[in-house]
Amino acid sequence: MTPTRMMAFVMAAMLIFAQPVQAGVRLLRDADIEYALGQLAKPILTAAGLNASRIKVVVIDDPSLNAFVIDHRHIFIHSGLIMKLDSAPEIQAVIAHEAAHIANGHISRRLSNMRTAQSAATLGLALAAAAGAASGNAKATAGLAIGAGSSAMRLFLSHTRAEESAADMSSVRYLSRAGINPQGAVEVQDLFRGQEALSSARQDPYMRSHPLSRDRLRALKGLVAAAPSHPPNAAANYWYARARGKLTAFKRAPSWTLRRLKDSGSQDIALMREAVAYHRQSNLKKALTAIDGALALRKGDPFLMELKGQILLESRQFGAAVQVYQSAAKAAPREALILGGLGRAYLAAGQPKQALGALEAARGRDYTDIRVQRDLAIAYAKLNQPAMASLATAERFALQGRLEDAALHAKRAADRLPSGSAPWQRAQDVLFAAKQAKRR
Repeated sequence: MTPTRMMAFVMAAMLIFAQPVQAGVRLLRDADIEYALGQLAKPILTAAGLNASRIKVVVIDDPSLNAFVIDHRHIFIHSGLIMKLDSAPEIQAVIAHEAAHIANGHISRRLSNMRTAQSAATLGLALAAAAGAASGNAKATAGLAIGAGSSAMRLFLSHTRAEESAADMSSVRYLSRAGINPQGAVEVQDLFRGQEALSSARQDPYMRSHPLSRDRLRALKGLVAAAPSHPPNAAANYWYARARGKLTAFKRAPSWTLRRLKDSGSQDIALMREAVAYHRQSNLKKALTAIDGALALRKGDPFLMELKGQILLESRQFGAAVQVYQSAAKAAPREALILGGLGRAYLAAGQPKQALGALEAARGRDYTDIRVQRDLAIAYAKLNQPAMASLATAERFALQGRLEDAALHAKRAADRLPSGSAPWQRAQDVLFAAKQAKRR
């Protein structure tokens, strides 16, 4: 499938059923955190017979405890659950359980059973989460059109007890194959034990969508007891400590982070967290000292370089930010979020031509990045290419579910672009998807 046809497919999935929703969900995008979660997920997905390079673990900016899947390409985990769990095997047990729902065909059956208009509409909006993520750093989030408060969405996300039992069995098998101690699965379920006695309003979302019973917990403990034990994995522990450490550094108060640096797990993570805390206190000197200390321990780490670039960019040190982002992009040329950051730094430094190259490269890696689409529109406008600026704006609005605005800008772009060209076809894709949504 060509990139243009793929864009049409994604937009069809998210736009044809688009409609106002009761509640929004915010995705939290960070290259370092997503890489760390990918490292934790890779052996599990491989053990499950899934393509680890095609499934991304994405963080939802929500303090409650939950994890879920809505398609075959993404596992969504609430930031609250990552900050709550204590160990790599625990978060890996969560990933294994959600991977089991994909591998066991639970999502496929749900997709095929969505027959009613209301359910289809809600599902279309849910798919927008997979397509319309806001990118950037651990502080940057954007609202997405997911009807999390709708009854249809709750129904779609809620697994049956039979599905949960099947996922338990599969997840323990995946963990064992991957050499991961499955005891983490029991520890996760112990976290929710007793919630079945609470009213639904007081239960964590994970409990509502993953029903737990004493019989199920007893069966899970039996599966784990019969499974082989595995020693701790130092690499997994490091990546979980790093993801959790960076997340808490951005989500908790800086004073909270600074008091707990000794609990970071390693010196480079402690310095990274210290840099975030001081940056959030607008103390550039101390933030740079800390991040440079982390880079001294992990020379050439592209994600630490990206964080340094972010600190410089947000401190209005635009020229220095460009240099650091260039080094990060050179070290990780396939990381779309880093490329997007480089483009943003170029824009801030008044270099729209260089920004355009970096941003188009980022879009080529992840064409659903809303911030890149926004920055592309700015770059094209500064380079006196209004048609391409309108196209980028149309695609950004489309990914946000703003159908009328998307159609307006797509029509403006199509009228100015060469008929039959690839950009013209992209504008047609937006117009077609918006028209189909209006008919619904």
